Amino acid sequence: MAGRADKSQSFNVVVVGQAGRLQYEAVVFAASLRAMSPDFTGRLFVAEPQPGPLWGADPRMRGDDTRAALHRLGAEILPFEARHFGDAYPYGNKIEALLALPEGEPFVFFDTDTLVTGDLSAVPFDFARPTASLRREGTWPEIELYGPGYTAIWKSLYDRFGLDFESSLDRGQPDEHWRRYLYFNAGFFFYRCPRVFGQRFLDYALSIRDDPPAELVCQSLDPWLDQVALPLVIHALGGGRDTLPPGLLDGEVTCHYRLLPLLYARESDRAVEVLEQVTAPNWIKKALKGHDPMKRMIFQGRGHKVRALFDRENLPHKEKAIRNTIKRNGFWMR
Repeated sequence: MAGRADKSQSFNVVVVGQAGRLQYEAVVFAASLRAMSPDFTGRLFVAEPQPGPLWGADPRMRGDDTRAALHRLGAEILPFEARHFGDAYPYGNKIEALLALPEGEPFVFFDTDTLVTGDLSAVPFDFARPTASLRREGTWPEIELYGPGYTAIWKSLYDRFGLDFESSLDRGQPDEHWRRYLYFNAGFFFYRCPRVFGQRFLDYALSIRDDPPAELVCQSLDPWLDQVALPLVIHALGGGRDTLPPGLLDGEVTCHYRLLPLLYARESDRAVEVLEQVTAPNWIKKALKGHDPMKRMIFQGRGHKVRALFDRENLPHKEKAIRNTIKRNGFWMR
């Protein structure tokens, strides 16, 4: 098929598995990858943070059922140390986990709350030109009335790291519109070497966190730090907005659902079908039964009650409105 990847292209996939919701999502991710991408020949890593001084409680996955299911699904549990983030910024796991992956081997990182709904091995990744998810809202920066605008804020970051700001702009968008500036959701990203990408990601994130430019004085970096640093990393490594054909990731091949109530509220019939198909085997159910949202949403039918509240052809523009409708009807879980 035109525009598809050479099936001989091999790469690794990594998600983060941690005590709580993420360990159950990791099982669903792995099950969907195996069911929907039988031609995938790379390694599947579930990166697991290890106990240490930056964690208040042991962050490792709990119970034998999760590990047994992941092993049966061919996942490799990859321990890594949190040296810079931990409890203070758990999103930093996606940065620090990269440094434990095999050096020099192409990788694709996915947030654990992702469902594989198509053939991942057919996606034509250009691992020399990284990109990330464009399924995002203009969440950062939040412009203050008398503060610096988008251009001043973003340019200060490009200047900090010696990057060319002008070449990052989408000139099809108006000045001071958030879409003009390189901004991604960090739900997926890829590159030809996880160590190179991870070290750059870590260096930029720590610099921004520990010594933010003056233009960021009014801006929150929690939980946005990873999404502030990510476009700078991608631009520095020769990537950009359009290095993947549209409609594949965050489209027909993957679904970043975020939380199960949101999946049932707004995602495609295909996504719901895949979710319920891959979680149907009894040994998968056994691994997921300890997570109340999965038990109630998937196995007890609450998800379809949520789905009945919405018209997928006419959804609210803002995610907050979707969440509020679910909460108002007593179906919200996370």
